[in-house]
Amino acid sequence: MYVNIFNLPFNNFCDYLCGLISCSHMLQLPNQTKFYKGKVRDVYTIADKYMVMVVSDRISAFDVVLPRPIPYKGQVLNQIAAQFLEATKDIVPNWMTSVPLPNVTIGKMCDTYPVEMVVRGFLTGHAWRTYKSGKRELCGVPMPEGMKENDRFPTPIITPTTKAHEGHDEDISREEIIKQGLVPAKEYEQLEKYTLALFARGQQIAKERGLILVDTKYEFGKIGDTIYLIDEIHTPDSSRYFYLDGYEDRQSKGEPQRQLSKEFVREWLMDNGFQGKDGQQVPEMTEEVVKGISDRYIELYEHVTGKKFVKKEVSEADMQKKLTEIINSVA
Repeated sequence: MYVNIFNLPFNNFCDYLCGLISCSHMLQLPNQTKFYKGKVRDVYTIADKYMVMVVSDRISAFDVVLPRPIPYKGQVLNQIAAQFLEATKDIVPNWMTSVPLPNVTIGKMCDTYPVEMVVRGFLTGHAWRTYKSGKRELCGVPMPEGMKENDRFPTPIITPTTKAHEGHDEDISREEIIKQGLVPAKEYEQLEKYTLALFARGQQIAKERGLILVDTKYEFGKIGDTIYLIDEIHTPDSSRYFYLDGYEDRQSKGEPQRQLSKEFVREWLMDNGFQGKDGQQVPEMTEEVVKGISDRYIELYEHVTGKKFVKKEVSEADMQKKLTEIINSVA
């Protein structure tokens, strides 16, 4: 989609301009028909048929893009997503066709469903905050009495959200999705089946790595009558992991779980007085802070994939040249 800057609220407009100034320039690709700049990804539409997704080193938290990029973060996220897309293609076809560069994926352009399928295996995060407030239902799904933070649900629950173009995504129930005509009933039932199957596969792979896949989200689209899994999958930016070793002991003692996710960035910001609220300033991101975050992302990669991370440098010129050659070869 295009970014229509004339419809952006003033603060979002300023953030958008700052993002354009502080981040890399837009590539000029053959047969390019659209361009969308997200908080982290730059997405190019080619001939209204293919998508080129460049996963940048930008990092966001509390809906704010932080002022300094994190070296190798884009490579980490892109390569984790590519590995899991490959590992789940027997469950549902996905959008990925190639990974020509460590931080770039090329794939099919799909008509995107306007909901995100959030699936939770444990009472943590947003689900726990809802539960702690006294509610026993989330997105129309009942939650059992007598649970404590980070307890496992009897079976995973699906708590979908709408996909907001501006502001925050909103919780929504299965019934409302169908009633509002956001997704036809039969197709939504299929999305649920895919979601649970993908989550089961993700949990199985995580267990082999000594991890627990706690919760995650999936996005889907369509080409004709075929449903495709799109975007990223099982990355630390879209998922929460616990370490398997010691989970039961910590839970029995009421101790916090050891997490493997982007949460450490949010915690650093909160410890330094920033939660994205009006009037708050992003704390200084020193070289030490930036390197520390980069090292943590590399650690995440190695735990989640079971592979040694290999740093690869990709210049904007290299990216332009490589992608131009690939697109021209299939044009």
